[in-house]
Amino acid sequence: MQEIKERLERDLANAKSAADVEQIRVHYLGRKGCITTLAKGTDFSRFSPEEKKQFGIRLNQLKNFAAEAIQKASQQAGAAAPNKKAPALDLTAPGAGRRLGALHPITLTQMELEDIFQGMGFSVLAGPEVESEYFCFEALNIPHDHPARDMQDTFWLKNNLILRTHTSANQVRTLLRFGAPIRAVFPGRCFRYEAVDPSHENTFYQCEGLVVDENISVANLIAVMKTLLSEVFRRDVKVRLRPGFFPFVEPGFELDLNCLLCGGKGCSTCGDGWIELIPCGLVHPEVLRHGGIDPTRYSGFAFGIGLTRLAMMKYGIRDIRSLNAGDLRFNKQFAVL
Repeated sequence: MQEIKERLERDLANAKSAADVEQIRVHYLGRKGCITTLAKGTDFSRFSPEEKKQFGIRLNQLKNFAAEAIQKASQQAGAAAPNKKAPALDLTAPGAGRRLGALHPITLTQMELEDIFQGMGFSVLAGPEVESEYFCFEALNIPHDHPARDMQDTFWLKNNLILRTHTSANQVRTLLRFGAPIRAVFPGRCFRYEAVDPSHENTFYQCEGLVVDENISVANLIAVMKTLLSEVFRRDVKVRLRPGFFPFVEPGFELDLNCLLCGGKGCSTCGDGWIELIPCGLVHPEVLRHGGIDPTRYSGFAFGIGLTRLAMMKYGIRDIRSLNAGDLRFNKQFAVL
């Protein structure tokens, strides 16, 4: 390396034009240059791990020195002959590769859900991630002293606002803005201060749904859920509907999906073979009143799809923590739409 460095310095000192400097650059740093190919001609089998490390460090130092010295010589040659044309394109230089990007699995799932719901006549709306206590709790029939507050470990901000714990906070906002009838979904990010494990995260995604119209019943809710799951998984899936308590729906249900990762046998992701996927129910009359809707005339149903868990089932992801890890090797597995 020292010999190459000294020879490079002599060659640059003897260069008389920008063309000479360009030839030197190709000779040393081109695709087949002596510095570029230096590692290929070295027998690393006789090197210790520390020697290999030192070799890499010195090779990088040599490359940086050569690039800076050649750039400086090129600038000096250009200043000495400003009227000369720039050197021709170096066809030996490596090209700039173009790689197709990849979409995050949650993004893919959200885009697919939006298409499905729009096909059923739903609007896709958004709401703030920093929310008021009123829309996140009180407007949803969860007053300050309600025990259901303990079910949602909340991030409180210094300005008396919170990071929303569920996308249900968009229900009353939407009713106040658009009134009834309404058919809409609200995909977005939610936050809860809770322990992290293979099936729980402090940051996750949901897709809230709301339908309010005259003569809405549980039959309408079940029909929409069946259509949704058949479109998402494109195969028969096993589900169960069981009673569940949510202050903003009455009656309330839990729609569970038979775990697609273990076939319902039980694993670290599902526990007992079932994944809680879609809490749902008929909109509570008190919520309709907060939204300015007459509950004697209108009824409706609401549901909250766990986008993160749905993506895990759809793409066979066993650990929820992989989704927010920011590892490009993980993201590159998923195709571009």
